[in-house]
Amino acid sequence: ETTCSRGVKIIQNLLRTMSLTCLVPIANGTEEIEAVCVIDVLRRAGIDVTVATLEDDLETTCSRGVVIKADCLFSFINVQNDVYDCIALPGGLGGAKALASNKDLLSMIEKQKNENRIFAAICASPSVVFASNGLIDDRQATCYPANQFIESMPNFSEDRVVVDGNCITSRGPGTAIEFGLKIVEVLINVDKSNTLQNQLLSK
Repeated sequence: ETTCSRGVKIIQNLLRTMSLTCLVPIANGTEEIEAVCVIDVLRRAGIDVTVATLEDDLETTCSRGVVIKADCLFSFINVQNDVYDCIALPGGLGGAKALASNKDLLSMIEKQKNENRIFAAICASPSVVFASNGLIDDRQATCYPANQFIESMPNFSEDRVVVDGNCITSRGPGTAIEFGLKIVEVLINVDKSNTLQNQLLSK
């Protein structure tokens, strides 16, 4: 492999990364560790992350009182025409319930699944949002290990992060960085994920 060809590959990978997008919807009651870890890891990877709140104000109060200022209101998203390479849902029971009750968001996730783009969720959201709406009936998936969530999961796995096709799920706050890194691996490549893992001192 020549220096020139290596340079071309680097530029191609950079351009591909710059064009990648992810929507992270949040609401009052969202789990803050999970939201921030996913947002942070994906942005470190060069992915364009849009944080959209379902609330009427950009400032969204998470499950432990941490306030996250979203990039935009979810109502500003063009549900029919806006396309994202990934839609990633943080957990937190209150936030998950709000996400699950938003018909426009559910429509986007269903379209994401059907068009083979990444749809991802962690903690309560795989159960409360995905499973409860029939989005993972055909998928292995994981969630927070509480009976109220597990009982809704059609094909529950105890793995920390599960990838089944274009669906990525994870368990909770302690697996949030792994969850973000797995999204990076699937969207970009394992080398980028491993590089970030080393930079974050994550095992």
